[in-house]
Amino acid sequence: MFESKYSKLLTVILVIVIIAILGLLGFLGYDWYQKYFLENDALAFVENYTEKAEDTSEENTVSDDNTTATNPIDSIERNNTISGSSGNKMPTYKGFNVVGTIEIPAIDLNYPILEKVNKSSLETSVAFLYGAGINQVGNSVIVGHNYRNGLFFSNNKRLNIGDTIYVTDNSKNRLTYKIYDKFETSPEDADFYSRDTNGVPEITLSTCNDDSSTRLIIFARAE
Repeated sequence: MFESKYSKLLTVILVIVIIAILGLLGFLGYDWYQKYFLENDALAFVENYTEKAEDTSEENTVSDDNTTATNPIDSIERNNTISGSSGNKMPTYKGFNVVGTIEIPAIDLNYPILEKVNKSSLETSVAFLYGAGINQVGNSVIVGHNYRNGLFFSNNKRLNIGDTIYVTDNSKNRLTYKIYDKFETSPEDADFYSRDTNGVPEITLSTCNDDSSTRLIIFARAE
């Protein structure tokens, strides 16, 4: 009789362990599925978006050998706005208005930059929080979650000073930014949001560190 009860107890424990393992595998599988499709959808959007920007750039390029190429910063429409290109309707991604795209080759990051910051937008991509406007003179703050799984700004901790960031806006201006500062600060610190950029576009990338106790901040300047 004792052996029978012991056997039943082992069976119950085994069933619980199997259920726990299946639940864990299901969770990991869903996490991988979500990450895979989110990243692929974002990459497809960015590739299409930047391809159009490159086409526009080529159309506006003068092929005369005696013509000196202009700095892309000089051609920006400095209107300090995040509206759509030339008054046209904003592009959208998964129902959210898009103000540009961001690419960081060092961590294989490619995402649309959404216009508004809220719970839903930050579960979909990275978003514009504050500032002059994408690729405009001044500082623009872009925020994204750190899910510690590679999504959004999870890998920003791997970035180093000198790494390159590409940002394309709705006017099809594509600027190259170089990281020049990286630090951690408190979640409440926003003093650096508004800063003198000496007439050059800058971006600030903001995310939480792995334990969410501080914010990881990255400064980059357009070249």
